[in-house]
Amino acid sequence: MLDSLYIKNYRNLKELKINSLGKINLITGKNNTGKSTVLEAIAIYATKGYLDLIYQLLEERGETFKQRNANTNLIETNIKIFSSLFYNRIVGFNAENVISIGNLENTLSDENLSSEDNISLRFVKYIDEIHIDEQGNRTTKRKFLQNDSAIREDYKIGFEIKSRDKSYVLSLAEDGKSHYRYIRPESNDNVQFIETRRGINRDINGNLFDNVALTDKEQYVIEALKIIEPLTERIAFVEETLGERSAVIKLSDSQQILSLQSMGDGINRILTIILALVNAGNGYLLIDEFENGLHYTVQEKLWSIIFQLSKKLNIQIFATTHSEDCIKGFESVLNKSNSVSDGKLIRLDNKNGTIKQVEFDAKELKIATDQNIEIR
Repeated sequence: MLDSLYIKNYRNLKELKINSLGKINLITGKNNTGKSTVLEAIAIYATKGYLDLIYQLLEERGETFKQRNANTNLIETNIKIFSSLFYNRIVGFNAENVISIGNLENTLSDENLSSEDNISLRFVKYIDEIHIDEQGNRTTKRKFLQNDSAIREDYKIGFEIKSRDKSYVLSLAEDGKSHYRYIRPESNDNVQFIETRRGINRDINGNLFDNVALTDKEQYVIEALKIIEPLTERIAFVEETLGERSAVIKLSDSQQILSLQSMGDGINRILTIILALVNAGNGYLLIDEFENGLHYTVQEKLWSIIFQLSKKLNIQIFATTHSEDCIKGFESVLNKSNSVSDGKLIRLDNKNGTIKQVEFDAKELKIATDQNIEIR
């Protein structure tokens, strides 16, 4: 779990330091302050720099490019793709041009590279040196070069993902996802990311429900749906068309099976959130724009369930919001919880192009909401 957060050189975050985090963290701020960017960075950290996730983040922002013809320069194309991750899209090969994500106290201030469990991403120049021992055995050792590598004409350009003592280098001379054949850094499966751009993905929801069907966690899902429909008795996912499943619901006062989709955005949004939550045990849940599809009257009830289950299932949660109602519901549940240290609100401000944070603990948040001080 993250006790604090340090993000350097990731997208519009030149250097962001959040001094302390809670079990449940709500991030607010105006447009273009980096709320979604913070969630992306945490997802990269939580999945140990998982390549599939990085490509997914790039694709969803429209930052990948298909090869048009055989004459396209693969290295230039891949540099353009991965440069989208870096602050101001700067491409460099020294210690200053490194993305670093992790706990604040683990940061190496002198080299800006990952320490302990932090993650770093960077462009590298390297050569593969072949060594032959006395018995004729051949080994290949990778040697990284600095900016003065112009004296070498045989260097390669790669993209390095570094987690702890493991380093993965992708050759940028290869076509995009062909990297998967060679390198698949280990991922933490207990990371669930609900992205606004993706919306409700019914295929993913069906798979998540399969994981908890006929277990105690299925009842958590039912109780959450009762926030909007108190008569909820059972749900299931059925295949209505070939290869596509959707959620159906049975209410306690009827034998009829209803399509959950027909019951509105609110109950489907709650289903998406709660399924992700119960599948994130001992891991992380990330929710972009928490309030989407939710009437203000149900948000406090949903926060109450989230606070309970995050403790029971040992989940650290990060959510973003634009909504004062969402903040008020969060504050109310936080200050009624058994431990007010469980939650934190972080506001991001854009100060002349630099993103800065303002942190609110439970007491400070209560004072602000009681005095109707706008926090967003």
